[in-house]
Amino acid sequence: MTERHITRAGQGGDRDVYEYALLRVVPRVERGEFINAGVLVYCRAKAYVGARTHLDEARLLALDPRADVAGIRAALDAVERVCGGGPGAGQAAGDDPGRRFRWLVAPRSAMVQPGPVHTGLTTDPQAETERLLELLVR
Repeated sequence: MTERHITRAGQGGDRDVYEYALLRVVPRVERGEFINAGVLVYCRAKAYVGARTHLDEARLLALDPRADVAGIRAALDAVERVCGGGPGAGQAAGDDPGRRFRWLVAPRSAMVQPGPVHTGLTTDPQAETERLLELLVR
């Protein structure tokens, strides 16, 4: 069990505020069932936006044996590329990290959907991305 602390404004020490959202795979949108398949993290203070994904194919196929696994993997890979910026991000390449994060967490009706945005404090947003992937997805 990990300790959780409530901090008040100015009590974060050297930690910075970050926002995160889970990426959910909804193989049959009409049913509303989903599995967590990734996490998006944004830290304005560090100009960081990152995503890590992990698709549990067995769980996906338990929800929908005819799921388009290759298409879902491609959509998850695209999210990671948009977070990375540069040429792999397509039209989002020139956008700042915050704008890329906001675009990725915008509600959509598709097989890969963002969950609600939550906040936390961290000294290392990249390590927090890995921690959240292990805690909430794997």
